[in-house]
Amino acid sequence: MIRVGLDIHESILGLPPEGSQRLIRRVAESELDFVVVGDHVSFHGGQGFDGIVSATLALSAHPTLPVLIAVYQLALRHPLAVARQLSSIAQVAPGRLVLGVGAGGEDRQEVVNSGVDPKTRGRRLDEAIQVLRLLATGEPVTCDRGFFHLEGALVLPVPSPPIPLVVGGSSEAALKRVARLGDGWLPMFVSPRRFRDSVGKIADMAASANRRLVLGPTLSVWCGLDADYGRARALLGRALERLYALPYEEFRNLTFAGSPRDVAEALLAYVEAGCRDFSLLVVAQTWEAGVDLAAEARHRLIKIATGQASE
Repeated sequence: MIRVGLDIHESILGLPPEGSQRLIRRVAESELDFVVVGDHVSFHGGQGFDGIVSATLALSAHPTLPVLIAVYQLALRHPLAVARQLSSIAQVAPGRLVLGVGAGGEDRQEVVNSGVDPKTRGRRLDEAIQVLRLLATGEPVTCDRGFFHLEGALVLPVPSPPIPLVVGGSSEAALKRVARLGDGWLPMFVSPRRFRDSVGKIADMAASANRRLVLGPTLSVWCGLDADYGRARALLGRALERLYALPYEEFRNLTFAGSPRDVAEALLAYVEAGCRDFSLLVVAQTWEAGVDLAAEARHRLIKIATGQASE
């Protein structure tokens, strides 16, 4: 089954509270499968929106829509505080949150200003994940692993069902982290071939560690959506250059622009490589258009992938 979600992080930032709730309800009514929110502490000069706050807003705006945080900058937080937040969310929206985590580092200053040495963020993330896992057992946790010192720490109630923890990144270190510590993988900016090869690597490494991931990968894809290809490409290019401070050409081969049909046809290569879950980071003329066009891209992708497309 193919599932397509919509990243609503940028839309939430630009809307008043009632507008954010309308956005989330519109996503649910459009038959998109889930929503995605991002997370930053202070990205590129102060930008960002706390991912757990965003997820709580989305979960409270609709009674059934699932939410993925992709990705939460866990290396910049203390896992005990995060465990408490997750426990609270699970009480009001059990079974509807997936926590994606990553090492971050795109903005070195964000890491430094959070009190973290950029050289240690990978090891700090690994330890934070392990501490979160321990705290989710409901048993007192005493540990001193290097970055976090806990004595009899306890967070109750533990989330039930457990909140899946998926790991972002495409480097070798990230793939190892997925295999050793994650419930699933969150790739971005990877080709279909690299996607397929990486899934195989993760499976082999997980098997060697006597683990099996419970969730399939969710691919995050930037796309410009508009009936006019030139306008879609221009919208996407401006958004990427503004966010990443790099020229659009750096992303051109791993992002997609055009009509919903165009984007669906481009994503088919990932379906053929084994991907079933997609998170679309859509750039459109309005947020309303973004929701509607993403839903159309989902519809067309499912039709094409199942051999139903005849138009």
